[in-house]
Amino acid sequence: MSLHKGTDTARNIAVNPFFGEADPVAGRTTAPPKHKLPDGPMSPHAAYQIVHDELMLDGNSRLNLATFVTTWMEPQAGVLMAECADKNMIDKDEYPRTAELERRCVSILADLWNAPDPSAAVGCSTTGSSEACMLAGMALKRRWMRRTPAYPATARPNLVMGANVQVCWEKFCAFWEVEARLAPMDGDRLHLDADAALALCDENTIGVVAVLGSTFDGSYEPVAEICAALDAYEERTGTHIPVHVDGASGGMIAPFLDEDLVWDFRLPRVASINTSGHKYGLVYPGVGWALWRDAEALPEELVFRVNYLGGDMPTFALNFSRPGAQVVAQYYNFLRLGKDGYRAVQQASRDVAMSLSARIAKLGDFRLVTEGDQLPVFAFTTAPGVENFDVFDVSRRLREHGWLVPAYTYPADRQDLAVLRVVVRNGFSEDLADLLMDDLTRLLPELRRQPHPLNRPESVATAFHH
Repeated sequence: MSLHKGTDTARNIAVNPFFGEADPVAGRTTAPPKHKLPDGPMSPHAAYQIVHDELMLDGNSRLNLATFVTTWMEPQAGVLMAECADKNMIDKDEYPRTAELERRCVSILADLWNAPDPSAAVGCSTTGSSEACMLAGMALKRRWMRRTPAYPATARPNLVMGANVQVCWEKFCAFWEVEARLAPMDGDRLHLDADAALALCDENTIGVVAVLGSTFDGSYEPVAEICAALDAYEERTGTHIPVHVDGASGGMIAPFLDEDLVWDFRLPRVASINTSGHKYGLVYPGVGWALWRDAEALPEELVFRVNYLGGDMPTFALNFSRPGAQVVAQYYNFLRLGKDGYRAVQQASRDVAMSLSARIAKLGDFRLVTEGDQLPVFAFTTAPGVENFDVFDVSRRLREHGWLVPAYTYPADRQDLAVLRVVVRNGFSEDLADLLMDDLTRLLPELRRQPHPLNRPESVATAFHH
């Protein structure tokens, strides 16, 4: 979550006399303070209108091409979520049917990701992929500790991944005292590959994280090649290094659009997989999923059992109380869409992404980094010879028209590469793509007339979201 600093507490909230409550003493509209509790209550309709009016200044989520998070669901899903808003996911004794829907979702994902025995796979819902990655990392570290007698005296655990991983993995390493070994980018290699991963591995590597859909550009990392390299490494050294697949986005794209791509539990070295139900799982935030290929991959000592809510409830999560509504909505989507429905929705997003990227490339001012043919996400930068403007200028000018298209630099060692990224989600249609192209085309003549790019610190990205 974001950190918020203190602010001026002297200001009050302006209340429109038309809907505000009258002060019985002064005979005027009350103005509650902004940054501390008011002395007394106000009517529900006045409180609602104040909050509602302030939220009008938020952006239009349908025009937000920065976020991967689902911004539209069917009304029936919204009704189900409202009916389950008060259900605590952890309280499986009180809400056994919600718990059963969670179990079904785990089984569905285990089957979708080709677990050797879906009934033997273990998993749970989380508040999102960040929590799911933390859980997977904990399991990797604990399994390494079991087979490493020198820990904690001399052996120090490390986790190998590309510099393009989502920040939650760096958080995991900081929180759980694991060395983060980040493979830097090199030329046109903008994510982890087998050689880069192998160069960082040793007997203290708890695992390798392979990302199925890079946050930076939507590209898949070569999971099968990484696993094959680790197979050969184990034959030479006897050191077993498992792989975790961060499928935050790709875990709900590849099974439907890239069925021949082998990246999941079909690879024996893949110990665990996570995905975000609230990304291409098509559920409102926040819900994620963490799955292990079998019970052996999830050390039993990490599973806790509590009985003070009634019944014996095994739990493996960082959060205790959390809403069950998103889990119910995930099961609704699985039931509602099925394989063919998910395939149609994801294919529509990929079609829009590839069509839009091709149209942007034809403008001549931009060069594609990716095309949207893996995740329905693509990144592009200014073409060679374009000196009057940069990607930050484009992002800023598009925002004037309501579009959030983030601009940012790549991580080590490609900070010289600054790109714009477009995330195509369910609901971003060809019609909206036409509107984006119209606005971008209208802006280009003005940008071309600039004498030079407007000054902007390289460290500042605009509206970068995961």
